[in-house]
Amino acid sequence: MTHASAQLDTNAVGHWLEEHLPGFRGPVEAEKFPGGQSNPTFRLSTPGGTYVLRRKPPGVLLKSAHAVDREYRVQKALAGTDVPVAHMYVLCEDDTVIGSAFYAMEDVRGRNFDDPRLDGVDQEMRGRIFDEMNRVLAAIHGVDIDAVGLSDYGAAGNYYRRQIDRWSKQYRASETENIQEMEELMAWLDANVPDDDGRRTLVHGDYRLDNMLFAPDGPQCLAVLDWELSTIGHPFADLAAVIMQWRLPTGPQGRGLAGVDRAAQGLPSDDEFIEAYCRRTSVSRIDRFGFYLAFCFFRMASILQGVKKRALDGNASDPERGLQMGAYVPRFASSGIEAARSV
Repeated sequence: MTHASAQLDTNAVGHWLEEHLPGFRGPVEAEKFPGGQSNPTFRLSTPGGTYVLRRKPPGVLLKSAHAVDREYRVQKALAGTDVPVAHMYVLCEDDTVIGSAFYAMEDVRGRNFDDPRLDGVDQEMRGRIFDEMNRVLAAIHGVDIDAVGLSDYGAAGNYYRRQIDRWSKQYRASETENIQEMEELMAWLDANVPDDDGRRTLVHGDYRLDNMLFAPDGPQCLAVLDWELSTIGHPFADLAAVIMQWRLPTGPQGRGLAGVDRAAQGLPSDDEFIEAYCRRTSVSRIDRFGFYLAFCFFRMASILQGVKKRALDGNASDPERGLQMGAYVPRFASSGIEAARSV
């Protein structure tokens, strides 16, 4: 992690938290977590313990992006459910304190896996970690949204229609060049939105292994992180996002499983993961899975385009990595077209 005094006014944060969080006292030292292109995240160290602070980035932002208030709300609502989340302490929506909204939460210490190959983890444990990932995904989709106060957390109506319209607008707002593959994929999705089947659940929106913290010595998930894209929507989008991730190249950029002999590694195949999810959620089968996969590739391409635009504008959390990630937009779009052709 890097020291973050230049990116976070620790004095202002300390004074505000002393006023609004019982038991908090400064002085505050902050270290920025590496990576993460959206909402900068910091570990705060104080004489009384550690906390994690997540803030909107500074600068001019796309409308509805970087919604730390939504992140805070959903994780607070999930306390006590089967979905593991960090404890939420306090939300500051006053932009005058540090220049943008932020919240403070529990500093959960656990294992985080950047690479789904899980090198360094024994084979039997790999399978248990992936099964826990499957269990938690089913738990997210099983949350009683009325009981936890999230029934208004997303709009009614066809989730995919809304999402395609939203991310198309976001893409256009951050477009830096014409990418023919994106044009083709957007046109196909626009014309192939499935009818609304009535499924309406909490969805995470960016469900990946590297957005989870696991117990230091076991497969138990301690917390699901990065809820910025969460909403009320259609559960198959989260499931397809997992499969999308695994189809990417291996290594620090793709963080995928392309070309990996999963059986030899003790990892489930796409079909095995989908079947386990269907058993847990009492779904008999999923038709036209290629649509959901194409949608996920499109959404991620749109997100990466936004990352690229922020990097070019000087607002990215990590500008150099932002430009690297932005270069993947055509590849994601091409993969989306390939998934569409499998429908």
